[in-house]
Amino acid sequence: MEVRKIDQDEIKAILDLNEDHFNDIKSKRIAPSKLQETFVAFANADGGDIFVGVEDKSEPGDRVAGFQEQEEANGILSTLLEETNPSVENLLVEFLETERNGLILHIGIPKSPKVHYTSSGDCYIRVNASKRKIKGERVTQLAYSKGAEPYERKALPDIDVDDITDSQYLADYMRRVTSHLQPEVFLRKQRLLTKKDGDRVPNVGCILLFDEEPQATLDTRCAVKIYRLRTTEKEYKREQLAEMPVTINGPVEEVIESTIAQVSKYIDGASFDDNGTLVKLSYPSEALKEILVNAVIHRDYSLNDDIHVRIFDNRVEIQSPGKLPGYMNLGNLYDERFSRNPNLVRLLHNLPDPVNHDIGEGLDTAKNELKKAGLVDPVFEERDNAFIVTIRHQKLASIEDVVLQYFQENPDASIGNKLVRQLSGEDDMQKVKSALQRLRANGTIKLEDENATPFNYRYVKA
Repeated sequence: MEVRKIDQDEIKAILDLNEDHFNDIKSKRIAPSKLQETFVAFANADGGDIFVGVEDKSEPGDRVAGFQEQEEANGILSTLLEETNPSVENLLVEFLETERNGLILHIGIPKSPKVHYTSSGDCYIRVNASKRKIKGERVTQLAYSKGAEPYERKALPDIDVDDITDSQYLADYMRRVTSHLQPEVFLRKQRLLTKKDGDRVPNVGCILLFDEEPQATLDTRCAVKIYRLRTTEKEYKREQLAEMPVTINGPVEEVIESTIAQVSKYIDGASFDDNGTLVKLSYPSEALKEILVNAVIHRDYSLNDDIHVRIFDNRVEIQSPGKLPGYMNLGNLYDERFSRNPNLVRLLHNLPDPVNHDIGEGLDTAKNELKKAGLVDPVFEERDNAFIVTIRHQKLASIEDVVLQYFQENPDASIGNKLVRQLSGEDDMQKVKSALQRLRANGTIKLEDENATPFNYRYVKA
């Protein structure tokens, strides 16, 4: 078994870990059968790392209490490696030698293409910082979702490993996660090299993370295109583009950050003209960020298409290649968790202050932020071979309340059907017309010009 000495920086990094969807720490006193449940849960979900020989954060004193010799861990290793059904393949098993506190057992578990069970026949999946026992139809769905090897693990034999090990992006990543390994060893341990004809070569995930120009290296398209459209219509014309679409390229972390910055720039200037009045739109930045991050890290990179972000006058649409993976569907988006690109998600998550803070929590955050801003929930749909999220600038308030609020803020202004539709996000012209008629009937508003034709009606505060 490999033994690797670690310094105080690496020990601190382990002690600072938060138990989450990808990481868990366990006391060496844990029962092997109990640890096997967590082990199986990681393999059945998105993979992760277990460190045995570290006490919980609630324990006082020195939390590192490792094994004095490797043989002490034989019971644990025997249960995990020999009694899990079927065996989990491609594990990383090593002992981390500390200066004074013994050996920490580190088990790196990949997301497995198989469904695994404990020695007692139970099946678990990892959900955030806990394990969940599943059975029956849920296990069947998990089996369906496994399928073939993830596309991110596809070997790219034409790419020289040295091109990646010399990358400034890899060097910066290793510095931020406090790794003192040689670059090629780091890539191998993080499952970013895949065997092909006896050699270990970079895989798709490796290129997406650390290649300087992944969009030029990969056969499929993996950029983000951002459009600003001066219209509310479903179908738009070229002349409605405010400017040429912006294309975002680069390693995946850089793509996420640049996409958020560009969308924020467009959103900050999102407004429309109504009869000479400039009306500004406002979206919660955190909601947009979470949905954009999800689009980049969970898209299907095997499909030859980019992510498309379209900013209309009354909504933002984010279209990412690939339908929902595995057992995910439109009905369980807020309840279930599944990563199409688990290695990509895990490595981004392991960074200090990662772009993807909590696995699966992004949509909940977006929904809550939209609610705080008084906007309706995001809308999800699958169309052709894409997943689309629409953030509508549609108020939770009634149409009447939207009109009243407008006059409260603009007492000397006038308002028409089009402006009400823009402000409320309600597309139905007849619904808006009926709401305006009700407000007129109860004396809240009145016609600005009694001689105007119905099509040109504008209202002022009564």
